[in-house]
Amino acid sequence: MTGSKRKAQATQESLHRIFTIPEAPNSTLGRIEKEISENLAGFLGNHIAAKEQLLSEIEKDFDCSKIPEQPTFVSDHMHHLLDKLVSQSVHTSSPSFIGHMTSALPYFILPLSKLMVGLNQNLVKIETSKAFTPLERQVLGMLHRLVYQNDDNFYDTWMHSANHSLGAFCSGGTVANITALWVARNNLLGPDGTFKGVAREGIFQALKHYQYEGLAILVSSRGHYSLKKSADILGLGQDSVIAISTDEHNKIDCQKLKEKCQALAAKNIRVLSIVGVAGTTETGNIDPLTEMAKIAQQYDCHFHVDAAWGGATLLSEKYRPLLQGIELADSVTIDAHKQMYVPMGAGLVVFKNPASVASIEHHAEYILRKGSKDLGSHTLEGSRPGMAMLVYASLHVISRPGYELLINQSIDKANYFADIIEQHPDFELITKPELCLLTYRYNPKVVQTFLTQADDDAQDLANSILDKLTKFIQKRQRENGKSFVSRTRIEVQKYRGRKTLVFRVVLANPLTSREILEDVLIEQNELAKESHTFLPKLISLSTSR
Repeated sequence: MTGSKRKAQATQESLHRIFTIPEAPNSTLGRIEKEISENLAGFLGNHIAAKEQLLSEIEKDFDCSKIPEQPTFVSDHMHHLLDKLVSQSVHTSSPSFIGHMTSALPYFILPLSKLMVGLNQNLVKIETSKAFTPLERQVLGMLHRLVYQNDDNFYDTWMHSANHSLGAFCSGGTVANITALWVARNNLLGPDGTFKGVAREGIFQALKHYQYEGLAILVSSRGHYSLKKSADILGLGQDSVIAISTDEHNKIDCQKLKEKCQALAAKNIRVLSIVGVAGTTETGNIDPLTEMAKIAQQYDCHFHVDAAWGGATLLSEKYRPLLQGIELADSVTIDAHKQMYVPMGAGLVVFKNPASVASIEHHAEYILRKGSKDLGSHTLEGSRPGMAMLVYASLHVISRPGYELLINQSIDKANYFADIIEQHPDFELITKPELCLLTYRYNPKVVQTFLTQADDDAQDLANSILDKLTKFIQKRQRENGKSFVSRTRIEVQKYRGRKTLVFRVVLANPLTSREILEDVLIEQNELAKESHTFLPKLISLSTSR
Protein backbone atom coordinates (compact mmCIF):
# COMPACT_ATOMS: atom_id res chain seq x y z
CA MET A 1 0.00 0.00 0.00
CA THR A 2 1.29 3.45 -0.95
CA GLY A 3 2.20 5.59 2.06
CA SER A 4 1.96 2.74 4.53
CA LYS A 5 4.68 2.43 7.13
CA ARG A 6 7.12 -0.37 6.44
CA LYS A 7 7.22 -3.19 8.97
CA ALA A 8 10.20 -5.14 10.22
CA GLN A 9 10.18 -8.90 9.83
CA ALA A 10 11.99 -11.58 11.83
CA THR A 11 13.73 -13.40 8.98
CA GLN A 12 17.02 -15.23 8.66
CA GLU A 13 18.33 -12.35 6.56
CA SER A 14 17.24 -9.59 8.98
CA LEU A 15 18.72 -11.43 11.97
CA HIS A 16 21.98 -11.94 10.08
CA ARG A 17 22.12 -8.20 9.39
CA ILE A 18 21.71 -7.38 13.09
CA PHE A 19 24.79 -9.44 13.91
CA THR A 20 26.98 -8.40 10.97
CA ILE A 21 26.08 -5.04 9.41
CA PRO A 22 26.28 -1.83 11.47
CA GLU A 23 23.75 0.95 11.15
CA ALA A 24 24.57 3.59 8.55
CA PRO A 25 26.27 6.77 9.86
CA ASN A 26 23.21 8.87 8.94
CA SER A 27 20.77 6.52 10.70
CA THR A 28 19.26 7.45 14.07
CA LEU A 29 21.66 5.13 15.90
CA GLY A 30 24.60 6.37 13.85
CA ARG A 31 23.80 10.01 14.63
CA ILE A 32 23.35 9.23 18.34
CA GLU A 33 26.68 7.41 18.49
CA LYS A 34 28.43 10.37 16.87
CA GLU A 35 26.75 12.89 19.18
CA ILE A 36 27.58 10.87 22.30
CA SER A 37 31.19 10.38 21.19
CA GLU A 38 31.72 14.07 20.45
CA ASN A 39 29.85 15.59 23.39
CA LEU A 40 28.30 13.29 25.98
CA ALA A 41 27.42 16.13 28.37
CA GLY A 42 25.72 18.02 25.57
CA PHE A 43 23.81 14.94 24.43
CA LEU A 44 22.50 14.25 27.92
CA GLY A 45 21.65 17.90 28.47
CA ASN A 46 19.67 17.98 25.23
CA HIS A 47 17.79 14.71 25.68
CA ILE A 48 17.09 14.48 29.43
CA ALA A 49 14.01 16.53 30.27
CA ALA A 50 14.57 19.37 32.73
CA LYS A 51 11.17 18.86 34.35
CA GLU A 52 10.69 15.41 35.80
CA GLN A 53 7.60 13.35 35.11
CA LEU A 54 5.69 11.54 37.84
CA LEU A 55 6.80 7.92 38.28
CA SER A 56 3.19 6.81 37.87
CA GLU A 57 3.18 8.44 34.41
CA ILE A 58 6.50 6.86 33.42
CA GLU A 59 5.19 3.44 34.47
CA LYS A 60 2.45 3.73 31.83
CA ASP A 61 5.15 3.63 29.14
CA PHE A 62 6.42 0.32 30.53
CA ASP A 63 3.22 -1.48 31.51
CA CYS A 64 3.00 -4.24 28.87
CA SER A 65 4.28 -7.67 29.92
CA LYS A 66 3.96 -9.30 26.48
CA ILE A 67 7.14 -10.10 24.53
CA PRO A 68 6.72 -8.49 21.08
CA GLU A 69 5.70 -10.77 18.22
CA GLN A 70 6.67 -8.10 15.69
CA PRO A 71 10.31 -6.88 15.55
CA THR A 72 11.11 -3.16 15.46
CA PHE A 73 13.62 -1.38 13.24
CA VAL A 74 16.66 -0.21 15.19
CA SER A 75 16.12 3.44 14.30
CA ASP A 76 12.48 3.31 15.34
CA HIS A 77 13.42 1.71 18.62
CA MET A 78 16.09 4.35 19.25
CA HIS A 79 13.44 7.07 18.87
CA HIS A 80 11.30 5.18 21.37
CA LEU A 81 14.18 4.97 23.87
CA LEU A 82 15.00 8.65 23.48
CA ASP A 83 11.37 9.66 24.05
CA LYS A 84 10.44 7.29 26.83
CA LEU A 85 13.66 6.28 28.62
CA VAL A 86 16.45 8.78 28.07
CA SER A 87 14.21 11.82 28.50
CA GLN A 88 13.19 10.69 31.99
CA SER A 89 16.56 9.33 33.12
CA VAL A 90 18.50 10.99 35.94
CA HIS A 91 21.20 13.39 34.79
CA THR A 92 23.83 11.99 37.16
CA SER A 93 26.73 13.64 35.33
CA SER A 94 25.25 17.14 35.59
CA PRO A 95 27.51 19.45 37.65
CA SER A 96 24.41 20.64 39.53
CA PHE A 97 23.42 17.07 40.43
CA ILE A 98 25.18 17.04 43.82
CA GLY A 99 22.91 14.79 45.84
CA HIS A 100 24.40 11.36 45.25
CA MET A 101 27.69 9.51 44.81
CA THR A 102 27.33 9.06 41.04
CA SER A 103 29.41 11.55 39.08
CA ALA A 104 30.50 12.56 35.59
CA LEU A 105 32.57 10.13 33.50
CA PRO A 106 35.76 10.96 31.55
CA TYR A 107 35.13 10.99 27.80
CA PHE A 108 37.51 8.08 27.08
CA ILE A 109 35.35 5.70 29.15
CA LEU A 110 32.66 5.59 26.45
CA PRO A 111 34.65 4.10 23.55
CA LEU A 112 36.46 1.80 25.98
CA SER A 113 33.11 0.61 27.35
CA LYS A 114 31.97 -0.11 23.82
CA LEU A 115 35.14 -2.15 23.24
CA MET A 116 34.63 -4.00 26.54
CA VAL A 117 31.02 -4.85 25.67
CA GLY A 118 32.02 -5.90 22.16
CA LEU A 119 34.70 -8.26 23.46
CA ASN A 120 32.07 -9.69 25.87
CA GLN A 121 34.62 -11.47 28.04
CA ASN A 122 33.43 -13.59 30.96
CA LEU A 123 35.82 -13.28 33.89
CA VAL A 124 34.63 -16.45 35.57
CA LYS A 125 37.30 -18.53 33.79
CA ILE A 126 40.43 -18.25 31.63
CA GLU A 127 38.70 -19.93 28.67
CA THR A 128 36.38 -16.95 28.26
CA SER A 129 38.65 -14.12 29.40
CA LYS A 130 42.32 -14.99 28.80
CA ALA A 131 44.16 -11.60 28.85
CA PHE A 132 41.40 -10.06 30.99
CA THR A 133 42.24 -12.46 33.85
CA PRO A 134 45.85 -11.29 34.35
CA LEU A 135 44.67 -7.71 33.81
CA GLU A 136 42.10 -8.06 36.60
CA ARG A 137 44.71 -9.65 38.86
CA GLN A 138 47.00 -6.70 38.17
CA VAL A 139 44.27 -4.18 39.01
CA LEU A 140 43.58 -6.03 42.26
CA GLY A 141 47.33 -5.90 42.93
CA MET A 142 47.41 -2.15 42.29
CA LEU A 143 44.52 -1.49 44.66
CA HIS A 144 45.96 -3.93 47.22
CA ARG A 145 49.24 -2.03 47.08
CA LEU A 146 47.36 1.26 47.45
CA VAL A 147 45.95 -0.04 50.74
CA TYR A 148 48.72 -2.22 52.17
CA GLN A 149 51.86 -0.79 50.51
CA ASN A 150 53.80 -4.05 50.36
CA ASP A 151 57.03 -4.30 48.34
CA ASP A 152 57.67 -5.60 44.82
CA ASN A 153 58.62 -9.07 46.06
CA PHE A 154 55.21 -9.51 47.68
CA TYR A 155 53.31 -8.72 44.46
CA ASP A 156 55.74 -10.73 42.29
CA THR A 157 54.98 -13.71 44.50
CA TRP A 158 51.22 -13.44 44.99
CA MET A 159 49.58 -11.33 42.28
CA HIS A 160 49.33 -14.11 39.68
CA SER A 161 49.46 -17.13 41.99
CA ALA A 162 46.91 -19.76 40.90
CA ASN A 163 46.10 -20.81 44.47
CA HIS A 164 45.86 -17.35 45.97
CA SER A 165 44.05 -14.09 45.37
CA LEU A 166 44.68 -10.55 46.53
CA GLY A 167 40.98 -9.82 46.31
CA ALA A 168 37.84 -10.08 44.24
CA PHE A 169 36.24 -7.81 41.67
CA CYS A 170 32.50 -7.37 42.32
CA SER A 171 29.53 -5.49 40.94
CA GLY A 172 29.65 -3.09 43.89
CA GLY A 173 30.32 -2.50 47.57
CA THR A 174 27.43 -4.68 48.73
CA VAL A 175 28.85 -7.83 47.10
CA ALA A 176 32.35 -6.80 48.23
CA ASN A 177 31.20 -6.56 51.86
CA ILE A 178 29.39 -9.89 51.59
CA THR A 179 32.56 -11.48 50.19
CA ALA A 180 34.71 -10.08 53.00
CA LEU A 181 32.40 -11.40 55.72
CA TRP A 182 31.97 -14.72 53.87
CA VAL A 183 35.75 -15.19 53.99
CA ALA A 184 35.79 -14.16 57.66
CA ARG A 185 33.01 -16.63 58.55
CA ASN A 186 34.58 -19.55 56.71
CA ASN A 187 38.00 -18.94 58.23
CA LEU A 188 36.58 -18.62 61.74
CA LEU A 189 34.41 -21.72 61.43
CA GLY A 190 36.75 -23.78 59.29
CA PRO A 191 37.36 -27.56 59.32
CA ASP A 192 38.40 -28.87 62.71
CA GLY A 193 38.90 -32.58 63.46
CA THR A 194 35.86 -34.46 62.21
CA PHE A 195 34.00 -31.19 61.56
CA LYS A 196 34.20 -30.40 57.84
CA GLY A 197 33.74 -26.66 58.22
CA VAL A 198 30.80 -24.26 57.93
CA ALA A 199 31.00 -24.26 54.13
CA ARG A 200 30.18 -27.98 54.12
CA GLU A 201 28.03 -28.51 57.22
CA GLY A 202 26.29 -25.17 57.69
CA ILE A 203 26.02 -22.56 60.41
CA PHE A 204 24.00 -24.66 62.88
CA GLN A 205 26.55 -27.46 62.99
CA ALA A 206 29.40 -24.94 63.06
CA LEU A 207 28.08 -23.12 66.13
CA LYS A 208 27.40 -26.45 67.79
CA HIS A 209 30.92 -27.72 67.10
CA TYR A 210 32.68 -24.56 68.25
CA GLN A 211 30.25 -24.16 71.17
CA TYR A 212 29.33 -20.55 70.42
CA GLU A 213 25.95 -19.14 71.36
CA GLY A 214 26.07 -16.98 68.26
CA LEU A 215 28.19 -14.68 66.09
CA ALA A 216 28.17 -10.89 65.93
CA ILE A 217 29.27 -8.19 63.52
CA LEU A 218 29.99 -4.83 65.16
CA VAL A 219 29.81 -1.56 63.24
CA SER A 220 28.92 2.04 63.97
CA SER A 221 25.34 3.22 63.69
CA ARG A 222 26.46 4.88 60.43
CA GLY A 223 27.30 1.45 58.93
CA HIS A 224 25.96 0.58 55.48
CA TYR A 225 22.79 -1.49 55.11
CA SER A 226 24.71 -4.06 53.04
CA LEU A 227 26.12 -5.48 56.28
CA LYS A 228 22.66 -6.63 57.34
CA LYS A 229 22.25 -8.22 53.91
CA SER A 230 25.55 -10.00 54.47
CA ALA A 231 24.48 -11.35 57.85
CA ASP A 232 21.18 -12.51 56.37
CA ILE A 233 22.83 -14.34 53.45
CA LEU A 234 25.53 -15.90 55.65
CA GLY A 235 22.94 -17.40 57.98
CA LEU A 236 23.80 -15.21 60.96
CA GLY A 237 20.58 -13.21 60.98
CA GLN A 238 20.26 -9.46 60.63
CA ASP A 239 20.11 -9.02 64.40
CA SER A 240 23.71 -10.22 64.60
CA VAL A 241 24.77 -6.86 63.13
CA ILE A 242 25.08 -4.71 66.22
CA ALA A 243 25.21 -0.93 65.83
CA ILE A 244 27.59 0.92 68.14
CA SER A 245 26.73 4.54 68.81
CA THR A 246 28.86 7.35 67.40
CA ASP A 247 30.41 10.45 68.91
CA GLU A 248 29.60 14.03 67.95
CA HIS A 249 31.77 13.62 64.84
CA ASN A 250 29.79 10.63 63.55
CA LYS A 251 32.66 8.23 64.32
CA ILE A 252 32.26 5.00 66.25
CA ASP A 253 32.68 5.31 70.03
CA CYS A 254 35.58 2.92 70.68
CA GLN A 255 34.91 2.76 74.41
CA LYS A 256 31.40 1.49 73.72
CA LEU A 257 32.82 -0.87 71.12
CA LYS A 258 35.10 -2.42 73.77
CA GLU A 259 32.23 -2.67 76.24
CA LYS A 260 30.07 -4.47 73.68
CA CYS A 261 32.88 -6.93 72.89
CA GLN A 262 33.22 -7.69 76.61
CA ALA A 263 29.47 -8.11 77.06
CA LEU A 264 29.24 -10.51 74.09
CA ALA A 265 32.21 -12.54 75.32
CA ALA A 266 30.46 -12.95 78.68
CA LYS A 267 27.48 -14.47 76.81
CA ASN A 268 29.76 -16.73 74.73
CA ILE A 269 28.81 -14.87 71.56
CA ARG A 270 31.81 -14.71 69.24
CA VAL A 271 32.61 -11.47 67.44
CA LEU A 272 33.04 -12.50 63.81
CA SER A 273 34.07 -9.08 62.56
CA ILE A 274 34.53 -5.50 63.61
CA VAL A 275 33.77 -3.21 60.65
CA GLY A 276 35.31 0.22 60.36
CA VAL A 277 33.74 2.74 57.99
CA ALA A 278 36.01 4.94 55.88
CA GLY A 279 33.55 7.44 54.49
CA THR A 280 30.07 6.96 55.87
CA THR A 281 27.28 7.15 53.30
CA GLU A 282 25.33 9.84 55.13
CA THR A 283 28.04 12.13 56.51
CA GLY A 284 31.32 11.04 54.89
CA ASN A 285 33.17 10.56 58.18
CA ILE A 286 35.97 8.08 58.88
CA ASP A 287 36.11 5.84 61.95
CA PRO A 288 39.27 5.72 64.16
CA LEU A 289 40.65 2.73 62.25
CA THR A 290 43.91 2.27 64.18
CA GLU A 291 42.11 2.04 67.51
CA MET A 292 39.49 -0.32 66.03
CA ALA A 293 42.23 -2.56 64.66
CA LYS A 294 43.70 -2.89 68.17
CA ILE A 295 40.32 -3.89 69.57
CA ALA A 296 39.85 -6.45 66.78
CA GLN A 297 43.28 -7.89 67.56
CA GLN A 298 42.45 -8.03 71.27
CA TYR A 299 39.31 -10.06 70.58
CA ASP A 300 40.91 -12.10 67.78
CA CYS A 301 38.32 -11.17 65.17
CA HIS A 302 38.38 -10.17 61.52
CA PHE A 303 38.81 -6.42 60.97
CA HIS A 304 37.07 -5.24 57.83
CA VAL A 305 37.04 -1.66 56.54
CA ASP A 306 34.17 -0.56 54.35
CA ALA A 307 35.91 2.10 52.27
CA ALA A 308 33.47 1.88 49.36
CA TRP A 309 33.23 5.66 49.37
CA GLY A 310 36.43 6.91 51.00
CA GLY A 311 38.93 4.34 49.73
CA ALA A 312 39.88 6.43 46.68
CA THR A 313 41.16 9.10 49.10
CA LEU A 314 44.26 6.90 49.48
CA LEU A 315 45.28 8.16 46.01
CA SER A 316 45.87 11.62 47.55
CA GLU A 317 49.12 11.98 49.46
CA LYS A 318 47.67 15.07 51.13
CA TYR A 319 44.57 13.32 52.50
CA ARG A 320 45.75 9.71 52.79
CA PRO A 321 46.51 10.26 56.53
CA LEU A 322 42.75 10.59 57.11
CA LEU A 323 42.53 6.81 56.54
CA GLN A 324 45.43 5.94 58.84
CA GLY A 325 44.99 2.39 60.14
CA ILE A 326 43.33 1.03 56.99
CA GLU A 327 46.53 -0.93 56.32
CA LEU A 328 45.81 -2.91 59.50
CA ALA A 329 42.53 -4.27 58.12
CA ASP A 330 42.15 -7.92 57.13
CA SER A 331 39.97 -6.83 54.21
CA VAL A 332 38.97 -3.56 52.57
CA THR A 333 36.07 -2.69 50.23
CA ILE A 334 36.54 0.02 47.58
CA ASP A 335 34.06 1.12 44.90
CA ALA A 336 35.81 2.27 41.73
CA HIS A 337 32.47 3.51 40.37
CA LYS A 338 32.40 6.23 43.01
CA GLN A 339 35.47 8.46 43.35
CA MET A 340 37.51 6.68 40.68
CA TYR A 341 35.10 7.84 37.95
CA VAL A 342 34.30 4.58 36.16
CA PRO A 343 30.75 3.42 35.29
CA MET A 344 28.48 1.66 37.73
CA GLY A 345 29.30 -1.97 38.45
CA ALA A 346 32.95 -1.78 39.57
CA GLY A 347 33.49 -2.65 43.21
CA LEU A 348 36.19 -4.75 44.80
CA VAL A 349 37.49 -6.19 48.03
CA VAL A 350 41.17 -6.77 48.81
CA PHE A 351 42.54 -9.12 51.47
CA LYS A 352 45.69 -8.54 53.48
CA ASN A 353 46.53 -12.24 53.41
CA PRO A 354 46.48 -13.75 49.87
CA ALA A 355 45.61 -17.14 51.39
CA SER A 356 42.42 -15.86 53.07
CA VAL A 357 40.21 -16.60 50.07
CA ALA A 358 41.06 -20.32 50.14
CA SER A 359 38.20 -20.73 52.61
CA ILE A 360 35.62 -19.83 49.92
CA GLU A 361 37.25 -21.67 47.01
CA HIS A 362 34.91 -23.53 44.68
CA HIS A 363 35.68 -25.90 41.82
CA ALA A 364 33.82 -27.79 39.13
CA GLU A 365 34.91 -30.31 36.50
CA TYR A 366 33.87 -28.22 33.47
CA ILE A 367 35.03 -24.91 34.95
CA LEU A 368 37.16 -23.56 37.82
CA ARG A 369 39.43 -26.59 37.80
CA LYS A 370 41.95 -26.97 40.62
CA GLY A 371 45.27 -25.37 39.78
CA SER A 372 43.78 -23.06 37.15
CA LYS A 373 43.86 -19.29 37.44
CA ASP A 374 40.11 -18.98 36.96
CA LEU A 375 38.96 -15.96 38.96
CA GLY A 376 35.52 -17.45 39.54
CA SER A 377 36.92 -19.90 42.09
CA HIS A 378 37.27 -17.02 44.57
CA THR A 379 34.27 -14.81 43.73
CA LEU A 380 30.66 -14.84 44.87
CA GLU A 381 29.48 -13.92 41.39
CA GLY A 382 30.04 -16.38 38.57
CA SER A 383 29.78 -14.79 35.13
CA ARG A 384 31.10 -11.22 35.23
CA PRO A 385 32.04 -8.59 32.64
CA GLY A 386 35.56 -7.16 32.29
CA MET A 387 34.96 -3.96 34.28
CA ALA A 388 38.55 -4.17 35.55
CA MET A 389 39.59 -2.99 32.09
CA LEU A 390 37.96 0.40 32.73
CA VAL A 391 39.65 0.74 36.12
CA TYR A 392 42.96 -0.28 34.53
CA ALA A 393 42.55 2.35 31.80
CA SER A 394 41.56 5.07 34.28
CA LEU A 395 44.55 4.36 36.51
CA HIS A 396 46.81 4.78 33.48
CA VAL A 397 45.11 7.72 31.77
CA ILE A 398 44.36 9.73 34.92
CA SER A 399 47.28 8.35 37.01
CA ARG A 400 47.72 8.69 40.76
CA PRO A 401 48.70 12.40 40.67
CA GLY A 402 45.66 13.07 38.48
CA TYR A 403 43.40 11.33 40.96
CA GLU A 404 45.04 13.30 43.75
CA LEU A 405 44.09 16.54 42.01
CA LEU A 406 40.49 15.35 41.68
CA ILE A 407 40.28 14.16 45.31
CA ASN A 408 41.87 17.32 46.70
CA GLN A 409 39.65 19.53 44.55
CA SER A 410 36.48 17.79 45.74
CA ILE A 411 37.40 18.10 49.43
CA ASP A 412 38.38 21.75 48.99
CA LYS A 413 35.04 22.36 47.24
CA ALA A 414 33.17 20.77 50.13
CA ASN A 415 35.00 23.01 52.59
CA TYR A 416 34.10 26.05 50.47
CA PHE A 417 30.44 25.05 50.42
CA ALA A 418 30.49 24.49 54.19
CA ASP A 419 31.98 27.99 54.63
CA ILE A 420 29.29 29.77 52.58
CA ILE A 421 26.58 27.80 54.41
CA GLU A 422 27.97 28.93 57.77
CA GLN A 423 28.24 32.53 56.56
CA HIS A 424 24.63 32.58 55.36
CA PRO A 425 22.33 33.70 58.21
CA ASP A 426 19.46 31.43 57.11
CA PHE A 427 21.31 28.14 56.64
CA GLU A 428 22.64 25.77 59.25
CA LEU A 429 25.62 23.44 58.70
CA ILE A 430 24.84 20.11 60.37
CA THR A 431 27.96 18.02 59.65
CA LYS A 432 31.27 19.51 58.56
CA PRO A 433 32.99 17.75 55.65
CA GLU A 434 35.83 15.37 56.39
CA LEU A 435 35.85 14.14 52.80
CA CYS A 436 33.65 15.77 50.10
CA LEU A 437 30.29 15.04 51.72
CA LEU A 438 28.35 17.27 54.09
CA THR A 439 24.86 17.89 55.46
CA TYR A 440 22.98 21.12 56.20
CA ARG A 441 19.49 22.61 56.19
CA TYR A 442 17.61 25.84 55.65
CA ASN A 443 17.01 27.35 59.08
CA PRO A 444 16.21 31.09 59.38
CA LYS A 445 18.40 33.04 61.77
CA VAL A 446 15.48 33.90 64.04
CA VAL A 447 14.67 30.18 64.39
CA GLN A 448 18.31 29.29 65.07
CA THR A 449 18.34 31.83 67.89
CA PHE A 450 15.05 30.47 69.22
CA LEU A 451 16.38 26.89 69.25
CA THR A 452 19.32 27.83 71.48
CA GLN A 453 16.91 29.13 74.14
CA ALA A 454 13.86 26.87 73.76
CA ASP A 455 12.89 24.09 76.13
CA ASP A 456 12.81 20.49 74.88
CA ASP A 457 9.15 20.52 73.80
CA ALA A 458 9.43 23.80 71.91
CA GLN A 459 12.69 22.64 70.31
CA ASP A 460 11.04 19.41 69.15
CA LEU A 461 8.12 21.33 67.68
CA ALA A 462 10.39 23.74 65.79
CA ASN A 463 12.56 20.90 64.47
CA SER A 464 9.47 19.00 63.39
CA ILE A 465 8.36 21.97 61.27
CA LEU A 466 11.90 22.38 59.94
CA ASP A 467 11.84 18.72 58.85
CA LYS A 468 8.73 19.38 56.79
CA LEU A 469 10.27 22.53 55.31
CA THR A 470 13.45 20.62 54.37
CA LYS A 471 11.38 17.97 52.60
CA PHE A 472 9.35 20.66 50.79
CA ILE A 473 12.47 22.46 49.53
CA GLN A 474 14.24 19.27 48.45
CA LYS A 475 11.24 17.94 46.51
CA ARG A 476 10.55 21.28 44.82
CA GLN A 477 14.20 21.69 43.87
CA ARG A 478 14.27 18.21 42.33
CA GLU A 479 11.02 18.85 40.43
CA ASN A 480 12.31 22.17 39.08
CA GLY A 481 15.21 20.30 37.46
CA LYS A 482 17.84 23.04 37.82
CA SER A 483 19.80 21.23 40.52
CA PHE A 484 19.52 18.32 42.89
CA VAL A 485 20.51 17.61 46.49
CA SER A 486 19.42 14.54 48.40
CA ARG A 487 17.97 14.40 51.89
CA THR A 488 18.51 12.06 54.80
CA ARG A 489 17.62 11.79 58.47
CA ILE A 490 20.48 11.73 60.97
CA GLU A 491 20.93 12.13 64.72
CA VAL A 492 22.09 15.65 65.61
CA GLN A 493 23.95 15.93 68.91
CA LYS A 494 23.06 19.54 69.66
CA TYR A 495 19.39 18.62 69.46
CA ARG A 496 19.77 15.82 72.03
CA GLY A 497 20.53 13.24 69.34
CA ARG A 498 17.18 13.84 67.65
CA LYS A 499 16.81 12.31 64.18
CA THR A 500 16.62 15.36 61.97
CA LEU A 501 15.92 15.76 58.26
CA VAL A 502 18.81 17.43 56.42
CA PHE A 503 20.09 18.14 52.93
CA ARG A 504 22.99 15.90 51.86
CA VAL A 505 25.45 16.83 49.14
CA VAL A 506 28.37 14.98 47.55
CA LEU A 507 30.87 17.18 45.73
CA ALA A 508 32.89 14.66 43.72
CA ASN A 509 31.95 15.92 40.26
CA PRO A 510 34.97 17.87 38.94
CA LEU A 511 32.63 19.97 36.77
CA THR A 512 30.73 21.39 39.77
CA SER A 513 31.82 25.00 40.19
CA ARG A 514 31.65 27.37 43.14
CA GLU A 515 29.09 29.40 41.21
CA ILE A 516 26.83 26.34 40.96
CA LEU A 517 27.08 25.81 44.71
CA GLU A 518 26.17 29.43 45.35
CA ASP A 519 23.19 29.08 43.00
CA VAL A 520 22.01 25.99 44.88
CA LEU A 521 21.70 28.02 48.09
CA ILE A 522 20.02 30.90 46.27
CA GLU A 523 17.42 28.54 44.82
CA GLN A 524 16.80 26.85 48.18
CA ASN A 525 16.40 30.22 49.86
CA GLU A 526 13.81 31.25 47.28
CA LEU A 527 11.96 27.93 47.54
CA ALA A 528 11.76 28.26 51.32
CA LYS A 529 9.91 31.54 50.92
CA GLU A 530 7.40 29.83 48.62
CA SER A 531 6.32 27.65 51.52
CA HIS A 532 3.17 29.35 52.71
CA THR A 533 2.63 26.81 55.49
CA PHE A 534 5.87 25.79 57.18
CA LEU A 535 7.92 28.98 57.10
CA PRO A 536 5.17 31.24 58.59
CA LYS A 537 4.62 28.63 61.33
CA LEU A 538 8.33 28.68 62.18
CA ILE A 539 8.55 32.45 62.28
CA SER A 540 5.41 32.68 64.39
CA LEU A 541 6.67 30.06 66.84
CA SER A 542 10.09 31.71 67.15
CA THR A 543 8.81 35.25 67.68
CA SER A 544 5.90 34.50 70.02
CA ARG A 545 7.97 33.26 72.97
